[in-house]
Amino acid sequence: MTDRYDVVVLGAGPAGLGAALNLVRARFRTLVLDANRPRNAATLHSHGYPTRDGISPLELRKLGREEIERYPEAEVQNGKATRVRRDGDGFVVEASGVRGAPDRVVTADVVAVCTGLLEEFPQLPGIRAFYGTSLHSCILCDAYEHAGQPIALIGETVDLADEARLLSRWTDDLIVFTNGSAAVTRDEEARLAERGIRVERRPVRDVTGDRDGLTGVLLVDDELVPRRAGFLRPAYRPALDYLAELELAVDADGLLVADADGRTSAPGVYAAGDSVAPGPQQLIVAAGAGARLAAAVLRDRA
Repeated sequence: MTDRYDVVVLGAGPAGLGAALNLVRARFRTLVLDANRPRNAATLHSHGYPTRDGISPLELRKLGREEIERYPEAEVQNGKATRVRRDGDGFVVEASGVRGAPDRVVTADVVAVCTGLLEEFPQLPGIRAFYGTSLHSCILCDAYEHAGQPIALIGETVDLADEARLLSRWTDDLIVFTNGSAAVTRDEEARLAERGIRVERRPVRDVTGDRDGLTGVLLVDDELVPRRAGFLRPAYRPALDYLAELELAVDADGLLVADADGRTSAPGVYAAGDSVAPGPQQLIVAAGAGARLAAAVLRDRA
């Protein structure tokens, strides 16, 4: 199968949906390709999105796709982009796993990159049992539901102390677990102690809990530290290998460099959402970035 589109949007998270909806309303023939493996699939509720606060992330994606598919200029398919290459003034996009066909090749004048990131969590066996219910990665998204509870912050990233200060807005019973790393400096530890935040430097063996949720953090020496909720700081890795032939500018973390309207270093290639610095965003921010991207495409193609 070979088809031509004005725009191919890669990814149907909030950024991709925000871009696609505004593109089709501008009468661009638009194909949305989505691997259908969202990073927040394990999360039961999304927060901070006006009119949809508390909705399931999967339901939010479903509603967004249905809105776009009502437009005759739109097509939405499940499929993973495997290669994007320049073809004259446009692009060839190759995808695998497309429903109804093993592979698909399409051409487009514009490519909008709205794919997300890969999360690398601390290697703790029990994380998946509680992730999305009493363990989370987005403080702004999920801290409210655990306000006032004993909370753990687990991670090995250099921003751990900054995240602890942010999280202390919701609780005065916070312990930071560095899992044996030097993620928190001694000066940072002293400043956190002034806020009543304890830093636990011993390695973590696992998280524990029951059917009601998280109950504690188990340290390597078998001491169990009671906690009722937790936040993780994953390492994030961009999944952008399929763009290699375009030689797009990236930052030190491998994220795409784009201007405020989503224009990358390659004419005709735009980006929004988690694939663009400064990294992970709230759903509402990503959707807005997608809308800005669509407006930039319209202006540039006028």
